[in-house]
Amino acid sequence: MRTRLSRALPAAAVVLAAFSALPVSAAGAAAAPEPVPYTAPVDHPTYIVTVSRDLDPADVAQLVGATPVHVFRSTLHGFAAPLSPGQVAALHALPGVETVEEDGTASAG
Repeated sequence: MRTRLSRALPAAAVVLAAFSALPVSAAGAAAAPEPVPYTAPVDHPTYIVTVSRDLDPADVAQLVGATPVHVFRSTLHGFAAPLSPGQVAALHALPGVETVEEDGTASAG
């Protein structure tokens, strides 16, 4: 875990810095960004993302601009959402994100 986290921290810092960079108005207060609804194009696959129990899955999805189709809080702790390749990369860089796997069909046997 220590090796994975140490590799992810520099990339995560860049991702978090990008999200925290807000334009500043003349009065010196941060201007609130306009909400931009995200609808993944049809060609973006749905992913299942699991996060550590101390994180809110919906907050993690919001960090990368994803709109979850489902948030899991019991058996799994994470969310399912259509994701672009950039969102997948951003999630891999965030500490506390455990897995990012493309959704698929499962069968017994």
